[in-house]
Amino acid sequence: MSEVDIAIVLAASLAGAFIKSITGMGYPVVAVPLIALALGVEDAVVIVAAPNLAANIALCYRARDGRHGARDLPRFLVFGAIGAAVGTVALVMVPERILLAVLAVTVFAFIANALRNPEARIAAPTAHRWTPAVGLLAGGMQGAVGVSGPVVGGWFHLYRLARESFVFSITAVFGFTGAVQLGILAATGHYTLERAGVSALAFIPVLAVIPVGARLRDRLGGAMFERAVLGVIALSGLALIVDLLGG
Repeated sequence: MSEVDIAIVLAASLAGAFIKSITGMGYPVVAVPLIALALGVEDAVVIVAAPNLAANIALCYRARDGRHGARDLPRFLVFGAIGAAVGTVALVMVPERILLAVLAVTVFAFIANALRNPEARIAAPTAHRWTPAVGLLAGGMQGAVGVSGPVVGGWFHLYRLARESFVFSITAVFGFTGAVQLGILAATGHYTLERAGVSALAFIPVLAVIPVGARLRDRLGGAMFERAVLGVIALSGLALIVDLLGG
């Protein structure tokens, strides 16, 4: 990789981690498409996996007081891990345009529903029933294209959780599925020395910016925080469209 490629990885990681530290999501949504423009989707997914896992662990720990308000989390984690395993294998078997198109449709369906019914929430029995399917989809997207934020964020947004419970829930999911993804990537030989080195460098901007964004999140009211989450989901949709058109 050239010095320009490494600079793109670091800049994308800085921007993505800052957004993630505020909303609990957004690092892969921002970083993977930007890095993919220079290096390709597979390189981007592999490079982002480890620093994203570290970011999720750090943010989940900071939001640990919100664990008492979480719902359906163990159920989601189990099916998310299964989906991540399947999706990571699919990374080298299914054309990336198909995977990105599936995720883009999911994102814009959620955005359309949120605009049509901004106060929408999901009933507890319905959420419990559909959690396995959503968990499989989220884990599959995490493993295949390294981006599950739109699915996970959109789903837990419908729960209308308190801010810290929302951040705790989604970073727990991202961390768990991300750990499965990282283990499979390593076991299947996706980490070359070059990819591992660049991934290690990406830890620097990620871990440096998390405390800054987390302090900013503490200042956001409930309505502002919800708008920020929706903004990140919308941004992810645009990034996916750019990827599809660019491919």
